[in-house]
Amino acid sequence: MSGERMRLTAADGFEFDGYVARPAGTPRAGVVILPEIFGVNSHIRSVADRYAGWGYLAIAPSVFDRVEPGLDLGYGDDDVRKGQALMKLIDWNDAVKDIEAAGAFAAQAGKVGIVGFCWGGTAAWVTAGRGTGFACAVSYYGNAIPTVIEPTPRIPMMLHWGERDHLVSKEKMMEPGRAAPEVAVHFYATGHGFNCDQRDLYHAESAALAQQRTLNFLGEHLA
Repeated sequence: MSGERMRLTAADGFEFDGYVARPAGTPRAGVVILPEIFGVNSHIRSVADRYAGWGYLAIAPSVFDRVEPGLDLGYGDDDVRKGQALMKLIDWNDAVKDIEAAGAFAAQAGKVGIVGFCWGGTAAWVTAGRGTGFACAVSYYGNAIPTVIEPTPRIPMMLHWGERDHLVSKEKMMEPGRAAPEVAVHFYATGHGFNCDQRDLYHAESAALAQQRTLNFLGEHLA
């Protein structure tokens, strides 16, 4: 299964790209896939394709287009440095506008959830607290969430953490759950980036368990 590129328009008129993966039949719901600092690269496109395979209308918005159109990085040291520099240039209010535009597109399938990874995991938390139009959100290793805890999510949310994440301490990982006790929090005996099967950080067992929990969560809140 493969998707297609399309153009989206945010509420402020900004136009940007999105990668859309459509299910074979009638979609069960919509899901917005939010990328890491590497943009909508081959891994994120493959994640969207998988969700389409599970029956969702999946869209991965190019939320870095405001600062670097068409961002599509690999995982080398230079890529990491570039992604880290670019993420500091993104305004959260602009990011939420772009994520909402992707959500509005996905809403043709019914209810819409968010699944975000790393930077996208933090963006999922921010959008859950500030955005509109979403029924639930899932964050994978959103290591910057402790810096943007307020406002807390207004929709059901699930957090996945690798307890040995080198980018954030276990104590910091606990803070979102304390601030929003209704949020479902799961820890895995691994580190950062454990869902990405294109990196040495990949941990298959943790990725499979987190995936099943995520699908159950989406099934519950997007039905």
